[in-house]
Amino acid sequence: MTAFWASLIFVVLAEMGDKTQLLAMAFACRYRWQTVIWAVFWATALNHFFAAAAGNYLASVVPIVCIKISAAASFIVFGLWTIRGDTLHGEDKRFNFSPFWTVAVAFFIAEMGDKTQLATIALAVQYNTVLSVWMGTTLGMLISNAIGITIGIMMGKKIPERFIKWFAALIFIAFGIYGLYENLPAHFFNFPSITGGLILLILLIYLFDRSNRTTAIPSCRKD
Repeated sequence: MTAFWASLIFVVLAEMGDKTQLLAMAFACRYRWQTVIWAVFWATALNHFFAAAAGNYLASVVPIVCIKISAAASFIVFGLWTIRGDTLHGEDKRFNFSPFWTVAVAFFIAEMGDKTQLATIALAVQYNTVLSVWMGTTLGMLISNAIGITIGIMMGKKIPERFIKWFAALIFIAFGIYGLYENLPAHFFNFPSITGGLILLILLIYLFDRSNRTTAIPSCRKD
């Protein structure tokens, strides 16, 4: 159950203000929210199953210590990515099928290489399980997109973007630092390396915050 809950919480946090959440909001302006949620569910279930299976496979062929160190470092990257933010670039207008298939195909493609898909791979590596991570990340995507649609569209309010981004980012970074502490050899932890690492991390946080992309809630105004 630890893998399930960790996967659910991490993906809910990672998805806040993410491109795929914005995509779900944009589609909710055009189609019934029930259709959007079902399409998101099936697209996520398929995408994240492959991601979790890939992570589980990596755990079986790569030394576990190397995997855990890489997974921990990746969580720090996800934290920085969260600070930077995402924007849409016409993904909601790229396809013209029936409403369900338009949302499902667009969402599946948008999720390829997105941080929630990469987080799913990292979580499957970290916990060495497919089913729990798959279920947790899929449910997490549904929850976060339902929150986004409700707050951003139905209630006409904006997500408190900066607070959520920083809250999620700091959790990712803290989890990554703890993972490095748990798995790196002890001789890495000396004053120069710790000081240098902290300075580098603070510098990266500053640079990613400077390049922050403001999350624009899609408008539902009809032309």
